[in-house]
Amino acid sequence: MKTLLHDIAQSWYDTAPVPMGLRWLSKIFLMLIKLRRWAYRRGILKTYQAPVPVIVVGNLTVGGTGKTPAVIWLVNYLRQAGYHPGVISRGYGGQAKNWPQWVTAHSDPRLVGDEPVLVAKRCACPVVVGPHRPDDVRCLLAKSPVDVIVSDDGLQHYALARNIEVVVLDGDRRFGNQYCLPAGPLREPMSRLLTVQFLLNNGGVPQQQEIAMRLNMQQAINLRDPAKRRDMASFAGERVHAVAGIGHPQRFFNQLKSYKINIIEHEFTDHFDFTAAHFASLENAPVLMTEKDAVKCFNFAKSHMWFVPVNAEIAASVADQIIEQLTSLPGDINGQQIT
Repeated sequence: MKTLLHDIAQSWYDTAPVPMGLRWLSKIFLMLIKLRRWAYRRGILKTYQAPVPVIVVGNLTVGGTGKTPAVIWLVNYLRQAGYHPGVISRGYGGQAKNWPQWVTAHSDPRLVGDEPVLVAKRCACPVVVGPHRPDDVRCLLAKSPVDVIVSDDGLQHYALARNIEVVVLDGDRRFGNQYCLPAGPLREPMSRLLTVQFLLNNGGVPQQQEIAMRLNMQQAINLRDPAKRRDMASFAGERVHAVAGIGHPQRFFNQLKSYKINIIEHEFTDHFDFTAAHFASLENAPVLMTEKDAVKCFNFAKSHMWFVPVNAEIAASVADQIIEQLTSLPGDINGQQIT
């Protein structure tokens, strides 16, 4: 299920020269980014200040970096520390007619997006989605007594002020050719990293100021009967279908290969809308898929279909630093200045 957009995205991470036309478009994109940030700094575009702290977990590049597992890790740690966190998200791919939308573990991912449903299932915390973050925050605060908000993505959504920014980068692909869209994968220039508080390196060797993050998978869970579980090591040498409709499917495939599993790769576009028909020809071997994909497949799951949850492994000291920054905020919360 690869597309022309997929091929263009792949070119951002190879060594081929960038066409002059794309470089000029990238310069125009960068100019618009700077103009937009200037408009927020001057107050021409308005920024909403939430009455509780806001932590944004986002990425500088398009495509999957492991951001949602980092959100789940952070939310669970905040709860353990005594906070009552809530999550807001864009709800990418959601087809609801009205926004914001309240999300539960049983929400339809086709209406509210797959990642928010996954967060609601894993964190059991209030989750609200919608295209306008300030509206999401107001909805969340009106319905739940949260005392800290975690924004799943939204690094570039400056309509919402934030107190702490966490960026997750793909440790293998990093920032590609370091061009802004459409010549490269960057949503903002590299200099943006100088203004964030935490930079998590998912799966690579951390460089200066970067913090190591790993995605750990240990078990596969049966979609039809979640009580049935298999250790990943038990699939070693077995032929399986590996299905991934995420931002960077190859990361999932490589993790499966590290367990010596003989996989047949089935790569789909991010947030792909799976139906039973997509699995009709995959009944001759077990199917392993990501948890994000699984939330869209429970209704038609068969006994040979399994999903593989991943957990972010990040040093506890990082969460302690985030807690320390939260506790040092003044009583009248104000988001950080856009620079």
